[in-house]
Amino acid sequence: MAAMEFLPVLFMIAGVVLVTGATLFVSSLLRPSNPYREKNMPYECGMDAAGEAAGGRMRVQFFILAILLVVFDVETMFLFPWAVVLKGIGLVGFVEMFIFIVLLLVGLAYAWLKGALEWEA
Repeated sequence: MAAMEFLPVLFMIAGVVLVTGATLFVSSLLRPSNPYREKNMPYECGMDAAGEAAGGRMRVQFFILAILLVVFDVETMFLFPWAVVLKGIGLVGFVEMFIFIVLLLVGLAYAWLKGALEWEA
């Protein structure tokens, strides 16, 4: 009985996979394919790539800040539902969320001490 309850979800997943596959297949047949050197060059903000960007290397600071942003967005995502049900979960839920926030602050302090938040010119 429990497996039958998931049948609509499986149909939806199968439908999404089929529509996605069909769309990619048809677009690969219809799109023009005309690669040439200038078309495949990196291009950003109306300027040709120069300096480090021309070599295809990306600065690590961009990735570190992006990862930190994701971590703290996830924290915020957990804080809103927690705040809504705080009365229902009581002191145990409060302590668990406090531990979660402390762990994230320890991670932030570690990143700060390691210099991950420093931006070098």
